[in-house]
Amino acid sequence: MVKLGVNIDHVATVREARKTYEPDPVEAAKECVRAGCDSIVCHLREDRRHIKDSDVERLREVIENLNLEMSVAKEIVDIACRIKPDQATLVPEKRQEITTEGGLDVRGNEARIRRAVERLHKNGIAVSLFINPSREQIDASVRTGAGIIEFHTGEYANASGARAVSRRLSILKRAARYAFEKGLIVNAGHGLNYKNVKAVAKIKGMNELNIGHSIVSRAVFTGIAGAVEEMIGLIR
Repeated sequence: MVKLGVNIDHVATVREARKTYEPDPVEAAKECVRAGCDSIVCHLREDRRHIKDSDVERLREVIENLNLEMSVAKEIVDIACRIKPDQATLVPEKRQEITTEGGLDVRGNEARIRRAVERLHKNGIAVSLFINPSREQIDASVRTGAGIIEFHTGEYANASGARAVSRRLSILKRAARYAFEKGLIVNAGHGLNYKNVKAVAKIKGMNELNIGHSIVSRAVFTGIAGAVEEMIGLIR
């Protein structure tokens, strides 16, 4: 059964629009769990544009399966090792980007990423690498010792026309098969929504889909519990 991780970053984004205390991403996370999601995802960015250190600390107190998206910057790795989320997902990070624009270049930064993976593992934290669906990045991920990868599905989500969508989906399927052969757990996320999620959920062996913006957007109209329940129904 494919699992659902709900990213609550954009709840914090709404809060930060007014620099106030609501809506509270921790309360949103608790609602998502009550609605049946399998994990809560949040991204502690270096510029703290939405999720704050205190949010992560509070989430750790109340969420059983917490997935912290993070860069490999020493400051952020230090925080992760102190707070100890259940999983850390290493992602690329640029100050000027609105959202994560692509996968982590594990092949080009293998030594640094391997050191971060080793340190996180020593602190009892499972590690996932957010990568583009290519053999080169999969092979490099294996060499770092990370046991989990998450495919960046942005190119699939942004594809226009049936042929382009089919081509991107085929790339994801082939990459997933190759990753399974290498013994990796495969997750996916970025740009997945209520219209395009089913095909990715059907990829054989897919473990978990991590979705944020689409669910938070739907929650404006249905409430966050209803939005989570609808997404669970689609992927399962």
